[in-house]
Amino acid sequence: MTTTSGTTEVRGQTEGRAAGQAEPVVRGKAFAPEYQGALGSLSVNSSLTDVLAKGIEELHAAEKAGQWGEMARCGLAVAEAYRRLGRIAEADLAWKASYRAARSGEDTGAMAWALWSGGTLARQRGALPLAYRLLGLAAELGERGGDVVVRGYSLAGLAETGRIQGDYRAVGELHEKLLAEARRRGEARHTVWALEGIAQMHRNTGSYDTALALFEEAAETAGAADDHRGRAWALRGIADVVSVRDGDTERALTLLAEAEITCRSMELSSALAYNHKMRANVLYRAGRYEEARDGYAQALAEFDAMNEPRGSALARLGLTKARARLGRDSAETATELAELRDVLDRIGLRHARDMVDRATTELGLEPGSDMDSESGPEPGAVSGLRQGAL
Repeated sequence: MTTTSGTTEVRGQTEGRAAGQAEPVVRGKAFAPEYQGALGSLSVNSSLTDVLAKGIEELHAAEKAGQWGEMARCGLAVAEAYRRLGRIAEADLAWKASYRAARSGEDTGAMAWALWSGGTLARQRGALPLAYRLLGLAAELGERGGDVVVRGYSLAGLAETGRIQGDYRAVGELHEKLLAEARRRGEARHTVWALEGIAQMHRNTGSYDTALALFEEAAETAGAADDHRGRAWALRGIADVVSVRDGDTERALTLLAEAEITCRSMELSSALAYNHKMRANVLYRAGRYEEARDGYAQALAEFDAMNEPRGSALARLGLTKARARLGRDSAETATELAELRDVLDRIGLRHARDMVDRATTELGLEPGSDMDSESGPEPGAVSGLRQGAL
């Protein structure tokens, strides 16, 4: 990945793929390695309420039997179900309990998985420094315990944390490395994740053709592996690109409607809220500002309900833009944009000032460049990743 004239470009294996070079095909069905022990038979597509109910039942049985390892593994599934349902406080208690049980049982692998869950939760609620610390520890324990899967998931979590901050130079190579490792192991779910992350970086740096090819590959891989969650995220990415590149509003909305069905059936609260925010983005680009305003307001309420500050701030930004287009007072708009800049900076999204400045320019409040992407690169934002934090 190189930086030219202030613009970060994502380079590597994906350029060859965009040019038509064949890649290895991932075979086999997706699985959920976070469902372990008595819950190991659960499908990656299981309803989260079903996972939670079975997890709590098996956790209580393990507690009665004094089985530390099983307590840790059932507690992990409980923590992940709570997190994906947006029940943040309960997820926080659950992953910590899982870690304590794993430590009591001297189970290094289970300790790593609990830390991975805690780090993923920290990123979801906007505590990015904590996410780096927990995921780094998880990767270290995974390597020490010889669990390549939890190590890979933890490194992926670190890469994703850096990506959402916009530091593509720090994490682009790691995304590519993890993609290659996932392909070698034939792990479809992780392959899909890596493809989507790399695609998002290309999309945000303006390489729309490459981004679309990667999102489509992710959707195809997820579909073949029966990974409903991964396919829903890929469809969201495809919708974004065809909207911004082609102006194809109806196709984008159709793709998002399909993804929403999956989000609702699996009760993926966070994914559903991001789907709704993307729908509002598509409507905004089409000049359908009243519908966009309502969509952003819906997404904002959903993000607020699950205490997901990054999503809330991005939805607020879209809502502010839509209201401005509908005639809101410019001074009120400028005040809210300034507040949003501070909020996003506190979360740790260091590209936030550029995002808000572009929105300010787009709305004619001051000169600059127009805003197109919901996230953009700022080289060096997570320099710790390049300095041995992994």
